[in-house]
Amino acid sequence: MLKVRLIFKQYFFQLFFLIIFFLSLFQLSCRHKIEFPIDDKPHQITLKKGELTDGDIIFQTNSSDFSNAIKLATHSYYSHCGIIFRWGKKYYVYEAVQPVRFQLLDDWIAYGDSGHYVVKRLKNAFNVLTPEVCYKMVETGKGFLGKNYDSVFGWSDDRIYCSELVWKIYQRGADIEIGKLKKLKDFDLSSNLVKAQLFKYFNHHIPYDEEIISPEDIFNSQLLITVKEK
Repeated sequence: MLKVRLIFKQYFFQLFFLIIFFLSLFQLSCRHKIEFPIDDKPHQITLKKGELTDGDIIFQTNSSDFSNAIKLATHSYYSHCGIIFRWGKKYYVYEAVQPVRFQLLDDWIAYGDSGHYVVKRLKNAFNVLTPEVCYKMVETGKGFLGKNYDSVFGWSDDRIYCSELVWKIYQRGADIEIGKLKKLKDFDLSSNLVKAQLFKYFNHHIPYDEEIISPEDIFNSQLLITVKEK
């Protein structure tokens, strides 16, 4: 009887840990689907009037000191942007915050001042953003998921800021450069708020020659048209 109990106890614990192992794998799988809610299969974008679609670029602003410094330096109303992707009937914004993530479109809009936003799209999106190109953009985007936000606007892939994420996904996924790169010294760094933010993040070692793409440069790109504003 003792031997039977020992065998039962041995197999019971083996079975218990096996169940825990498979439950952990299941949870990881579900978490992955939540973090990157985009179909792996290429699909044709639709351009019905008033609807949003994969690859649309959305802009907003808020009233934080960091955001206001960006607006002053770039002479722009908008300080943040992301790329819209669909999954089923839901829209998500892929954005570089802390960390790079997907957020439901409605939640993303609610974060901005007064719920205001502007959506822009490639002028020839129907011809350019083929299923294969959309798929490549998604695959490019996956490489940035979970990376830390880059508050010092470096151009490496180690950390990412919002307009850098949008620019690199389009450049690497669709071979399109939306907006021209500038250097930090090309922006207006004269205001006290901008100077304070530069000192906060760089102290006395400001990288004036660092390449940067701003939300404003993407917003004003001649390759884009406005498709929605609220």
